Parts: sequence; C-alpha cells; structure tokens
Amino acid sequence: MDMNILINGVYVIVAALFIMGLKLLGHPSTARKGNLISSIAMLTGVIVTLLDQAIVSYELLLVSMLIGSIVGAYAAKKVAMTSMPELVSLFNGIGGLASVGVAWASLMTDGISSFVVFVSFLALVIGGVTFSGSLLAWGKLSERIAGRPLVFKGQIIVNVAVLTVMVAGGTQLLNSPQSSDIQWLIFVTALVLGLLVVMPIGGADMPVVISLLNSYSGIAACAAGFALQNNLLIVAGALVGASGIILTNTMCKAMNRSLKNVLVSGFQKVTSNSITLEGEIKPISADDAYYILEAAQSVVVIPGYGMAVAQAQHAMKELQVLLENNGAEVAYGIHPVAGRMPGHMNVLLAEADVSYEQLFEMDEINPRIDGFDVAIVIGANDVVNPAARDMEGSPIYGMPVINADLANTVFVLKRGMATGFAGVDNPLFFKENTRMIFGDAKETLNGIIRQFAD
Repeated sequence: MDMNILINGVYVIVAALFIMGLKLLGHPSTARKGNLISSIAMLTGVIVTLLDQAIVSYELLLVSMLIGSIVGAYAAKKVAMTSMPELVSLFNGIGGLASVGVAWASLMTDGISSFVVFVSFLALVIGGVTFSGSLLAWGKLSERIAGRPLVFKGQIIVNVAVLTVMVAGGTQLLNSPQSSDIQWLIFVTALVLGLLVVMPIGGADMPVVISLLNSYSGIAACAAGFALQNNLLIVAGALVGASGIILTNTMCKAMNRSLKNVLVSGFQKVTSNSITLEGEIKPISADDAYYILEAAQSVVVIPGYGMAVAQAQHAMKELQVLLENNGAEVAYGIHPVAGRMPGHMNVLLAEADVSYEQLFEMDEINPRIDGFDVAIVIGANDVVNPAARDMEGSPIYGMPVINADLANTVFVLKRGMATGFAGVDNPLFFKENTRMIFGDAKETLNGIIRQFAD
C-alpha cells in the first residue's frame, strides 16, 4: 500500500477522534474521557507523521517529547486550582509560540511558493499575538499586573501604526521570505500587537480572553498546517479555532456583551449619580447560620472565584452531604463566567466529587431560585450582582446574573466588603434577606459542619 494513502487514512481516523473528543468535552461527566481520546489521537498523528518525513534526529524528538511530558505532568499535578486559569493561559501562549517556530522553519525552506509564504506570515503574526497576549493575561490573572483595563492616550494611533508596519513587513516578506530582518520585524510587531490587544481588557473579562486566545492558538496552528501542507494539523487547528470562537461567543452572550465591546473597553466606574446603595450590612456568625440551614428544606449554592481561593469546595461537599441527610435538597447554580476561566467552578466541584446532576447552569437555576429556602454565595460577587438587573447606570447593567437575592434567605461568605473583579459595588449585600458571614469560606463552612456534628 502507498505510504501516503496509509498516512492520510490514519489522519481521517485521528480527525474523527478529535471531533469525538470535543463532543465528550461538552459535559463534565465525559470530559476526562474526551481529553484522553484527543490526547491519544494527537500522539497517533505525531507518530504517523514522523514515518513519512525526513527527520533530522529521532533521538532529539524523543528527548523533546519526554521533557515535554515530564513538564506537563508536573505542572498538571502541582498547580493549585486557584492557578489553573494562569496555567491554561500559558498553555495557549506555548501553542502560539510553537506555530511561530513552524512558520519560521517554513520560511527558511528554499523555493517555497507565495501561498506558503502568506500562510507562514499568518502563523507568525497570529502565533506572536497569542504568545504575548497570553503572557499578559497570565500576569493579570496571577495579579502580578493590575487586572484593571490598561489604556493610554493615543492607543488607537499606536495600534494602527503597529498594524501598518506589520502589513508592510508581510509585503516585503513575499519578495524576500528568507530575510531574517523582516521575519524579526513581523514577529516583534506581532508581540507588541498581542500586548495592545489584551491591555485594555479588564480582569472581569479574563474568562472571555482565555477562550479567545485559545481560538487564536488554533488558528495559528491551522495556518502552520497549510505551511507544512499537513492535513492533520490543518484539521486540528481548525477544530481548536472554531471551538474557541464558539465558546467565546457563548460567554459573551452570558455577559450580554459583544466581543467587540470586550476587546475595546473594560468595565469603568459608575458614572450615574442616581445610583445609591440602600440598607445596611447584617453580619451573622457561622453558628447562627447553622440554625437556619438546619431548618432549610432546599439550598442552592452559588460558587465564585473566592471558593477557589479558600479551597472550600471539599468543605462544601461535606456540608452538602449533611444537609441532604437532614432532608434538604442541595443544588449548585453555575454562572458561565464565574471564576477566571471557562468551566472553572465545574472543575473545582468535580474535584470535590460533587454529582454532575446537581450542577445547574444559570438559565436552569434562575426560574426556580425563588423557591429555595437558602442561597449560599461562596466568594461570588459580580455574577450575583442585582445591579446588572435593576440599575441602568451600572457598568454591568444588562449582564445576565444568577438571581440569588430572590431566595428566601441569602448567606454571602466573603472575607470583606471589597468589590468583585469588575470593581462594581454589590447591592445584594444590603438586601433585607441577606446575611454576611465574614471570614475564610472554608473555615466558615467547617464551623457550620461542626455544629451539625454536635
């Protein structure tokens, strides 16, 4: 059998496995299996590709794969759940940098066509934007850089100038594809553009940024696939790019904002003088909260990034079991952009072995939330802010939120009165039916658990 036919036949099977893996990633109960299938498919594709190519050194490739596997396994095992968004962002950046390497190698090949030069240019640009943008996103997520939008006077002019230089460099690249000076010029301008794209995006939009950069890494890989004339890399990159765009669009809808709005503006301070927060804070202790929970017949838990910081998911699962043994129904309301990456809360609760059947999306939980005796808000802020529903002057007005304030009683577990990542005050804290439980969420939950045990 012709080797080319065999390899392309395997590529078709691998592509089908990629699609199956993506499908399985669509639900928490099958996500691990989907990830495993996709990983095996990619390894198979790499091995088959190596059979048909002139390889400089198999030994070097094997050493590189071994080093990468060790680093990946160590990072996945040791990274804290609070740092998972930063890790995902770094992985996106590494994917973009890999596409840059492929593009650079393709441009150094003798006698390449104008089409290969063009797609290599795209891979160089998109990969560079993904790499630097992901590094900046990592800095914001890890709070090494301020999470607020970073803007400066004349930023639009600078953006246009950078794009102009980049396009001019691409035009020259068609005439001199092996010119290292032109290649470096394009790569550096791509890095600058990546920083300029992410700088004006506020911290509250970071989940959208992560999914968008993931899409960029896929598009860069797709362009690199065209440069290499490798069908599998084209398909894999296209799948990642398309799925990333779909996820980005879904998350933008969950925030009632367009992608353009996310990219060109951040959350700004409230400008309307008509917005005032009425009422007063009513703090209670964990001991007092126990008596209310002990009598509750239905409880909804609404987690946020604060739960990840406190590592409170296991304590919440323990409390869930006690509540259920006491005859109460327990459900979890998950907002699409809760946390700092897509699916952040789902990952945390899965780690604590919370049943997938108890996780409800925002659109599923909101119609029935007024029927719950108690809503427990753990470290969430912006995603339960009723200002998004009621205050037209609020910068988050129109953003769909979980209507926690409609439950009979609301417990807000929070360290203090600081605003959320969007920097917007939350009227929920001042509602008549809201009780604030200040302190570390894990310690608070453990205090309630001890009361049940007694």
